[in-house]
Parts: sequence; C-alpha cells; structure tokens
Amino acid sequence: ETGIGGMCPSKGEPRKGQGRKSKTAGLPVSADGIAAFGYRKKPPSTPHWCHAFVPGAPSGGRRFRSPLAPGHWLGYSSDMSQIESLFATRLYRAKLAKFSPSIDTRELDASCLSIAEDDEAGQNWCEEHGYPGYTSYASLTDLPWRFPIFADLVKVLDQHVMAFARDLEFDLGEEKLVLEDLWINILPEGGMHASHIHPHSVISGTTYVAMPEGTSALKLEDPRSARMMAAPTRLKGARRELQTFVYIKPDVGDVLLWESWLRHEVPMNMAEEERISVSFNYRWG
Repeated sequence: ETGIGGMCPSKGEPRKGQGRKSKTAGLPVSADGIAAFGYRKKPPSTPHWCHAFVPGAPSGGRRFRSPLAPGHWLGYSSDMSQIESLFATRLYRAKLAKFSPSIDTRELDASCLSIAEDDEAGQNWCEEHGYPGYTSYASLTDLPWRFPIFADLVKVLDQHVMAFARDLEFDLGEEKLVLEDLWINILPEGGMHASHIHPHSVISGTTYVAMPEGTSALKLEDPRSARMMAAPTRLKGARRELQTFVYIKPDVGDVLLWESWLRHEVPMNMAEEERISVSFNYRWG
C-alpha cells in the first residue's frame, strides 16, 4: 500500500511494473506513475485509487490523492514512521493572583527594599562574594516569620507548586512538597546572575516584584547541552521546543516554576532601575 510497489487496495496485489525506477525523480514508482514521495505525473483515470506518500503529510501518517477526485485527500495511513517528543521540560507560568490570599505587589516591593536596607549581614555577604546588588539568600532564612506578606506569599506559592506537581504527575506518596528556601534578589543596572541549578530541591521558581522597562529576561538552557557532543547548532528559526536557549520575559505578579535541575540565569540588567524578585526552592518530604 505504500505506492513504492504500486499496491492497489481494490486489487490487493502489485501492479505490473512494480518497483520500476523513475528516471526523473530517482524514486520507485508504480505502473501508474505514482512515486514513493508524490506523483511523478498525473495518475490515469481508473475505477480504483492507489496509495502514494505525499510531502507535507503530518508526522506519523500518510495522505493520499484520489484520481477520481483531483485535489481530494483520501486519508492517512498509520504505518508511516512517527516522530514524537520525549522527556519533556515543563515550565509553569501563572499569576500569583490565581490563588488566595491576595498579594499586594507594591507592599511586597516595599518590604524587599526595607529588608535589603536593614540586612547588614546580607550586604556584607554580597560585597565579599562580588554579588552585584543584594540577595538575602545567605543571611535570612525566616522571611515569612519577619513579614506577614511573606507568610501570605508562601501560602500562595504552596498552591502553585502543587498545581505544577500535578501537571508533572509526581507520585508523592504520603509526603508533600514543602518550602525549603525563600530569598530576595535585587539586581541594579549592570547586575546579573550567572548560570546555575538548584541542587537538593525538586521544584524551584521565582515571582517577580519589579520588572522595569528594558530589564533582563530569564534565560533557560536545554538540560542536554553537555551531552550534545558534535551536534550542529540549531537553525535560527528553529521551533521553540528545539531551541538551545529560551528567554522568558515575566511581568510583575507572575510566578514561574521549573524542575530544579533546569539550568538558568539572569543576563545583565540593562535597565536603570532595579530588578526585584523573590526566588524559592521546594523539597520532597
């Protein structure tokens, strides 16, 4: 039924001349001139139709023309080779406001700036490690206890993380995904955060508090990059799921979640104003 041998469904047997080579296309054709990858010439008018693979058929199937009705597709054959995507990398994006309690991003912005101003230990750590701007990652582990708005934020994030876990079809058993770390990031103009992963966690993410015009997006990297060996680069216009790097430009009030093994970075902030976010990790059990 492939057209390569000229199988005719009404006869159930090869036509005379099966496997004859096309001098013009270099493809096997049937006696009716039906090539393996399309018609070599217009098929004759016959009381029955024959299969032919035609370029442009969807992945995983063949489609066929009928000589009885020119231009009419007869259907698809499931015996064609298939291409499918495996081992998906999922990215969750939603508004914080999808779940309650409501989070006032202006209050969250003011709280982040206030904490950064008072956190001398965090400021010293940033200076010692050459970190541009401010992070509370190495200095404060109790933000939900210090500020009620962070306690509310955790309640909201818990619900987003569980929604993402359901999408990932995790078998959590009797355990839960629980917050492990929560910290503030403030990047001034010229600040950046180099490529990294979040070891020992299951789900990581960020919610965005201040994203001035022109500030940097989040850059995500294909987790297989180290295994690509001698593979050529992707085409510039490659489909999104095939690109080596993907840039996500979140808005204030967005929350992004990904599995913690996904390498990511924040390129240099080119805006004059500060880029403010709150990042977090969730562990299992």
